[in-house]
Amino acid sequence: MTGAEEVELRRGALRALLAKPLLTAEHDAEALLKVRRCQRELREWLTRETGWRLHVEAGVARLFKTVSATSDSTHPARGRAREPFGRRRYVVLCLALSVLERADAQTTLGRLADEVLTAAAEPDLDFSFPLESRAERTDLVAVVRLLIDWGVLRRVAGEEESYLSASGDVLYDVRREVLSRLLTGTRGPSTVEAATLDERLSALVAVPLPDTDDLRNQALRRALTRRLLDEPVVYHTDLTEAERAYLTSQRHAITRRIEQATGLIAEIRAEGVAMVDPHDELTDIRMPEQRTDGHLTLLVAEHLAEHGTVPLDALHAFVRAAARAHQTYWRKGVTEPGAETELLAGVLDRLTALRLAEIRGSSVAALPAISRYALAEPTVKEPR
Repeated sequence: MTGAEEVELRRGALRALLAKPLLTAEHDAEALLKVRRCQRELREWLTRETGWRLHVEAGVARLFKTVSATSDSTHPARGRAREPFGRRRYVVLCLALSVLERADAQTTLGRLADEVLTAAAEPDLDFSFPLESRAERTDLVAVVRLLIDWGVLRRVAGEEESYLSASGDVLYDVRREVLSRLLTGTRGPSTVEAATLDERLSALVAVPLPDTDDLRNQALRRALTRRLLDEPVVYHTDLTEAERAYLTSQRHAITRRIEQATGLIAEIRAEGVAMVDPHDELTDIRMPEQRTDGHLTLLVAEHLAEHGTVPLDALHAFVRAAARAHQTYWRKGVTEPGAETELLAGVLDRLTALRLAEIRGSSVAALPAISRYALAEPTVKEPR
């Protein structure tokens, strides 16, 4: 293998881990093979530049990423229909994982449901999940399917639809080698004694404060590299004074190392830095996107780029007008009364997740990176 081929192999392996930090042989055989072939080089780069741990086994690779902001809720877990998980599903997910820790090598959906039901009845949880309605059964199935997608469970026989209709059960293998690698915190949850949820989440990802200049610079470099790899855009206003000063002085070196390792391209503006993927792979939300929601997101982005801060009422009116103008090409029902509410909610979910806009009370404010979607007046060159 030539030097260029080795570089491309490492780049492909790192990109695979950034796109999907949990790789399994069952779902990601080709990507996992790349990671296994260059795991030493990947581990060295990740440790040096980000502080993230990388664990590789024959059937699983896990990049233990940690987030910079535990309050960010713009990238929730999602079901098969792309619906975001709510509080109930997250609690059921945690209960299911705790039950599976003590489960046999195989379990059924019915048995898992009974054990989750028992765990949910603990008085200290302040959580009700009687599994009496179809909606609750649907939540449990959504959690199980997420665990299948992660590789924690492997379906052996049956279908979840039969459980929903109360006509059958499903048998699963419990894959402990994957289950044991899910938690990504810097410490065990059972060691955290903080009172509030925000404090507990912060404690899970907290790192010791460095006590020398070299260690402080290393911590700043790692923190900034993590954010540039993990966030759509890093604004200077979101950084601490020390982070801003370090990024200003070391921006070229940091972005060059990321570009060389991943193939991302640094887009540097006065307001901040974004690492752009020319292949449009390392994202869970694409912009632009096709079909009704993608087209409307572009239209709203252009509108916000032109007007800055816009009241929600005015945006609803804008969506209604856009639906009438494009109803021939958009999906059915977009012009029905109240349809604009759901349409705009989906648009704002995308724009806030991409750090292009943020909701401030009863208005939506454009963030600087949205200016790339602004439309300028056309210019016509004079003929020679």
